[in-house]
Parts: sequence; structure tokens; C-alpha cells
Amino acid sequence: ACGYLASVTMEVMGDLFVGARQTMTWLATCARLIGSQGQPVSWMTPIGVPSVQPYRQRKPYQIVTLLQTVILSNSSENLPIHRQRQVSAFPPNYVHSLDSSHMLLTALEMEKRGLTFSAVHDSFWTHACDVDEMNGVLRDCFVDLYDQPLLEELKRTWEMRYPGLTLPDLPETGDLDLNEVRDAPYFFQ
Repeated sequence: ACGYLASVTMEVMGDLFVGARQTMTWLATCARLIGSQGQPVSWMTPIGVPSVQPYRQRKPYQIVTLLQTVILSNSSENLPIHRQRQVSAFPPNYVHSLDSSHMLLTALEMEKRGLTFSAVHDSFWTHACDVDEMNGVLRDCFVDLYDQPLLEELKRTWEMRYPGLTLPDLPETGDLDLNEVRDAPYFFQ
């Protein structure tokens, strides 16, 4: 029953969020192509943090002693990549890298304004008297971040890094006016 509900939920979400689904499919397709060359998927976040997916084909082995058995695995970068994990993990990892970029940009702007700021993933805090200002800052930082051609830059970087690779065309952009985020009451709670 749970499997059925999950599949129905995912299908409906795909119908509701067509653009997001197309973007995730594009990211996974690119990861599959990069992985087909035996390369791990790597990218630079919008704030300049280099990111590489560490998924490799590791084979655990046992060491048996008189006292215990220990299971170890080789974590060498010389091991072949785990292609399926590269593909399945990349879309969410890329989105998480954008989320963390947004968080750090917000933290830097709060620091510039002399405001207290703390965060864990997508939960942001400040003093109660500064919440309204923080809400404005995080919306401004969001618009500034996503107003950049992020996917175009990602594709350009990959085309330079993997010159023999033919990547698919970018998904079409929608008609969302990012500036509407500034007035969205439930954008970030």
C-alpha cells in the first residue's frame, strides 16, 4: 500500500511541477553521460565551493582476529565510480548545494547588517525583533542567487571539463517572476 501511495504521489507531483521534473531529469541525464565516461559528477556552487560526488564502487572486506571481526572498505579515489549512485544522487545534491549557497549568502548579508543569524539547513534563526529584516534579507538573497543563469553556467562548465561529451539542451525556463518571492507570505517560514 505504501509503495502504491508513493508512486501515485510522485506521479501527481510530476504533473504539478513539470518544470522541476524536467530540470531534475536534465540533471540526471547529464550525470549519466558524465558517469558513462567513468568520471564523478563535479560542479562549482554559486559561491565558489567545488563539489565532487564521492560515490565509488567499494568492496568491503573482513579482517578476522581472535577478538573481533572488522569490516573495512577501500575508499581510494582510484576505484571506479558507482554510476547509478552518481546519477540518482546528483539532482538532490545539486539542489542542496544551491540551498547551502542561499544560506551562506543570507548569513553574510546578516553579518554585514550587524544582525545575529544562525541556521541549520533550511531553518534560519535570529532574534525576534529582527525576524522581519531577516525575512527581507533571505528573499533578496534568494532572488539574487536564482536570477543568475545557474544551469547555463553548469552546462558551460561541463562542456569545458568534458570536451567530448554532448550534453542535452537545457530545459525551458518557466514564466515565474522571481521578484514575486519578495512579497510571498509563505516563501520561507
